[in-house]
Order: sequence, then structure tokens, then C-alpha cells
Amino acid sequence: MPGKCPFGGDRIGGAEGSPPTLSDWYPQRLKVELLHHNGPGANPLGEFDYVGAFEALDYDALKADIKTFLTSSVAWWPSDYGNYGPQMIRMAWHAAGTYRIADGRGGAGEALQRFAPIDSWWDNGNTDKSRRLIWPIKQKYGNALSWGDLMVLTGNCALEIMGFPTYGFAGGRRDAWEADVSTYWGPEVWDPKNVTSYDSMVTRDKRWRGQNGDADYDLENPLAATHQALIYVNPEGPYANGDPMGSARDIRIAFTRMAMNDEETVALIAGGHAFGKSHGMVPAAKIGPPPEIAPIEAMGLGWHNPEGTGAGQFTMTNGIEGSWTPDPTTWDNTYLEHLFKFEWRQVKSPAGASQWTPIDPSAPTTPDAHIPGKTHGLMMMTSDIALKTDPAYRAVCEKFLNDFEAFTQAFSKAWYKLTHRDMGPRERYLGPEKTLENGLLWQDPIPPRDYDLVGEADLTALKQAIMATGVSVSDLVFTAFSAAATYRNSDKRGGANGGRLALAPQKDWAVNRRTVPVVAALQTVKDSFNAKQTGTVKVSLADLIVLGGCAAVEKAAADAGVPIAVPFTPGRRDTTQDLTDIEMFTWLKPVADGFRNYVDERFSEMAQGVAPEQMFLDKAQLLALTAPEWVALVGGLRAMGANHDGSSTGIFTDRVGVLTNDFFTVLTSMDYDWKKQDEAGMVFSIDDRTTGQPKFKATRSDLIFGANSQLRAVVEVYASSDGHVRFVNDFVKAWNKVMMLDRFDVRT
Repeated sequence: MPGKCPFGGDRIGGAEGSPPTLSDWYPQRLKVELLHHNGPGANPLGEFDYVGAFEALDYDALKADIKTFLTSSVAWWPSDYGNYGPQMIRMAWHAAGTYRIADGRGGAGEALQRFAPIDSWWDNGNTDKSRRLIWPIKQKYGNALSWGDLMVLTGNCALEIMGFPTYGFAGGRRDAWEADVSTYWGPEVWDPKNVTSYDSMVTRDKRWRGQNGDADYDLENPLAATHQALIYVNPEGPYANGDPMGSARDIRIAFTRMAMNDEETVALIAGGHAFGKSHGMVPAAKIGPPPEIAPIEAMGLGWHNPEGTGAGQFTMTNGIEGSWTPDPTTWDNTYLEHLFKFEWRQVKSPAGASQWTPIDPSAPTTPDAHIPGKTHGLMMMTSDIALKTDPAYRAVCEKFLNDFEAFTQAFSKAWYKLTHRDMGPRERYLGPEKTLENGLLWQDPIPPRDYDLVGEADLTALKQAIMATGVSVSDLVFTAFSAAATYRNSDKRGGANGGRLALAPQKDWAVNRRTVPVVAALQTVKDSFNAKQTGTVKVSLADLIVLGGCAAVEKAAADAGVPIAVPFTPGRRDTTQDLTDIEMFTWLKPVADGFRNYVDERFSEMAQGVAPEQMFLDKAQLLALTAPEWVALVGGLRAMGANHDGSSTGIFTDRVGVLTNDFFTVLTSMDYDWKKQDEAGMVFSIDDRTTGQPKFKATRSDLIFGANSQLRAVVEVYASSDGHVRFVNDFVKAWNKVMMLDRFDVRT
């Protein structure tokens, strides 16, 4: 009998030609393995000091090399107008433009444009060529220059060589080493083999609520792009319908989700379209598959164009053909001047895409990007006409049209925000061009420290003062964790640093209601301590919130018979309400937070069918936790009674406030029956099997640690007879990790 391929198998639900995956077999299973994605095993650099390496490279020589390349041209992919600048601006823009404020995911920070699915999105057509063009520079500078930093810096250099004054550049992006398998990019079933135009790509789009123009028209959270496989919006209008007002509505929703206001939105679109051209000389149906499914001999390059040379004047990217301005490699205001000076009519590109051309035959022309002496009419996209049609966008355009200096400054700052939004605190910024002024509210600024830090003796005295307030162990632990757990590793926002738990909007969130009297008590300790100081030593409220939690954990562990010192690193500073963007921080408000057993009263409406345990996993990933760290943290928080409302739900112990392993022993015990108490399966009763009497109450965020096989395996370690001491030690390590996630001021 002939041998059978070991990778074969009957196709049940997997992709065509492949065997079914675990997700095909069990679509509802919790994918705990996502917590270990992009782990150290995937990183060939190991413990590499990127900060030191980047700071040591010759930055001026690097920029000179980039700028020399930008004004060159290679035969296999010639530059438009003899300048790669516009192409590289698009590469950097599309790398950064995936950022979304709802969960902080996306952005240029990990150079995820190199991997699936982003590398093969229709909207990223030919960005593979851009990265391959700058490979010699990456190769020259090696590991001292990440792909993420190179891509953004190349975009900056491109702007500079065309006469645009950039606001600055900061290095510090750390590359990922695996495809992003966890980020939710939308509900649509997308087959890249069958994408032949924007229109064909979006016919089954399912991410919208309501109809364009209705009051309830909005995108599913946390999405930002208006259609699958796009960065922002369809340039031909919603579903390629050529409607400027519909396009304007899409633009506002998408750019707001990407943390941009109207002025920043206009500045980015008008500024970006001052350069280069769009490519649509070849029908989309003729273009080959994207990189991820291209033939092996393509060596990682996709979108092969069989027409002519396949590049240069034959280039196909988004199907729209032409340039916006008469001088596509010079920074000027002609984009806005011509947008408003002329009336525009809708036409079709050579590839069949909708675009606009001036009605006036005397309108200026633009040179061909490759054929000397040949010219073409100007082009606008539906998304450009939208800026002229929408009243609010039009007002911003007119401001910029009448004040080129204001436009230049607005685009400069908006570009800086676009390309640095996901980098987090300014302590992460590297290089001689980093801009560190305090006026950038989107950076969540914290005033610099102007006092000396407390020493060990002071910390001991402060712990005693905190415990003397009478605030319980449970309340202190809950408050410290509530401050730190706002952190998102996606865009490095949130955390305890800054003391924003005492400020709007966080102090007003229902999930944080329990922290209000605790913060008031800690404020009293702070005021008393600082008033007694005769020198320059002071303590911040942010430090006291964390220190109070650490002191409470130490007491809880000692009461459980496992004395342990909980690490504490002072240096957090307090910020102000004026330096806190309430709207942007509102995005950090949880819909569900399993750590504190919280579910918003509007959960069923807001969750859109996602179970609480799925959101719990998502939050664990945003806190950069491993599965054992996740399990240990939850077990400890439950033991110490850290529910948002102080309830007994999930508190499987009669020794609340003591760091026992009771949560785990109950989860693994067969002395209990677990019974659903509501039709939706959100609340459960844990009944004694012998008496039939209810013993405990639980939520899905409790039961998942006994129900999921991977999490249960960890739970069993801590529930064993020799597991208690290990659990306490692991909890303290995980606790300290969460408390320090935002302390980039003390880490490389």
C-alpha cells in the first residue's frame, strides 16, 4: 500500500487543501496559547540590548544612506519620477495606520507589515517591494536597526528630501518575529485569491451596524478600518459607490477610531496626497496573488503583474491611476488649491476603478512618472472629493488653503502622531531627533520629577502608615491592581504611573467605584508624609497606590504562613487633569474585566456575541501575561477578595484577605456540583454534593480556570499538596510584573 502524506487528512473545516485545525474542530475553545505567541523561542536575537545598539549606530550616516537610496532607481522596480519618496511614505503610513485606539493594537511598532495577514491585504499591494528595496540598508545596519524603526525613518527621510519639515523621529520599535495570530481584524470571510478590486473585496463585509447616513451607522468594536483588508477607507467611497458624503462619514469614523480629530484627518490626507501617484494601469483581475499565497519561486513577493515589465508605467496597486498635483515630489499646497479651484467629474481608471478628473480642460497636468515629455490630467479619489463636500472637513481645508504654514505644521504634527502613537511613554523614545515637549496630549504626559525618591526607611514607615489607616487588605490590593491593570502592552498606554486612578475618567468608572475611598485615604498619607519632610524627599500618590497593594500582599502572604517580601520600585509620578485626555482614556474603560469579576451592565449589547472569558483572555494578553501568570494572578486576587463590588462571587474561601490556594483546591475538587443559574450561563452555583446546599457562587471568569484544559493543568499545580508556596511566589512575581509594566523609566 503506498505511503500517505503525514500532513494529509479529510478536509472538515480547514482551508482548501489543508486538514482541519483545532479551531475548525472546536470553534468555541479558548485559545490560551495566544498568550505565548511571539515568545523568546521565536526571537533569534535572544536577550539583545536594542537600546544600546540603536544609540550606538551612526544616525547621521544612516539618514544619509536612506536619502541617497531615495533618489535612485533600480531596474526590477524603478522609482516614480526618479524618487522613491512617495512610495516609502505610503509604506510607513500603512505600517503605522493599522493602529486603533479601542484596544491599542496595530501600528508600526512591531513591523507587522512583514507578516500575514497584513502583508497580503489588498490595501498593502506592493509594500512588499518597498521593504525589499530598503533591505540593503537594513542589512548594512543589522540588528542595531529594527524593521519598525527603518520603515518609519525612511518615511520621514522621504518627506524631508521633498522639502517637508518633519516634526521629529524616535526610534525604539522592537520587531515581532511571528505573524499576528491574535488581533481581530474583522468578521468577514476573506479569500485573497478572489480579490480583483476594492468592490469585489467588500461585497460580504459584515463589520457595519446600520446604513451609511443613519444615526446608528457605526463600526463594530474594536475595528477601525471601514472594510476588510484596508488600512483606512475605500478610496472609491463606501463599497466603491463613488459617494463623497458617504466617504466622508466613513473617513470620520475610521480616523476617529485611529485617534485622529478632523483637523488631523484633513492634514494627513491632504499632506499625504501632496506626493506621488496612485497606480491603476492594469486590470486588477490580471494581478497575481499576494505574498502569502504567491508561488514559492516568487521568494516572498506578491501581486505579480504580467503586463509589460510588471513595474514602472505598468504598475498596479489600488486600481486608481494618476497624480494629485503637478509636481508630485515637492511639498506645496497645490493639492488643496486644485481640489477647490476646479470642479471634478467621475470617470473610470484603466483598471476600471472610480476616480475624478477636472471638468475644466485648461486645468494643469502632471508629468508621467516614467516617460519623459508625456503628461496626464490630474486625479482625485472619492475620498479626496469628500474633504471638499463635508462641511466640517471643508472648513479645515479652507483654513489650510489660506494658511500654508498652519497646514505644514498640522501635517508635521499629525504625521508624528500617526507614526509614534503606538510607542507609548516618551521614555521609550530613542535617537537625536526625538521630540519630548510636554504639549502633546496624546502621549499621556506626566510631569518630570522634581524631588528625591523615598528610601528603605521611608518605605517601611509609609507601609505602616498605610496599614494604620484601617483600609483592608482586599481594598488595598484591589486599588493597586485597578491602577496598574489599565496598562495595554499593545500601545504601552495606561498603568499606575501618573496616578490617573484619582482623575477623570478613571475615578468615575463603575469598575473603580471601590477605589475612591482608598485613594482618599492614601492621599491623606501622602499629604502627611510630604508635609513632615524637611529635605527634598517626597512620595507620589501613584507610588502610594502601588505600595499599599504591596504591603497588603505581604500581610496576606504572612497570614497564609508564607512570609515574603514583595518588590517595590519607587519613582512613579503624579500627572494632572489638564494633562489627561478624557476622551482617549475612556477607550481604556473595560466592558468586562475577569480579574476583578466585572461585567458592564450593557455587556450583552456591547460584547457583540463575545463571551466574557474571551475578553478575559484578551485582557491577559494586553497585560503581557503568560498562562501561569494569568492563573496565579486570578487565584491571588480571588483569595484576597478583589472583586470590583466586594462580592463573594468567585471567592472560594472563608479566609478572605489571606493568600491561600483555596481558589484552586475548590476548582479541582469533585466534592461540588457546578450548576448554571441563568439561561445565558453567566452565573453559577457551586453546591455541596453531599448536602445539596449551595456553597459558593461563580461567573464564567471563575469557571474557565477549571473548564479549559490548558488553564486547568496550571491550576492543578497550585492546588496540589506542594503547590501553595509555589503559588505565593508565582503570584508575587506576576503581581510585580503588572505593577512594573509601565515603568519604562527604569528599564531598557
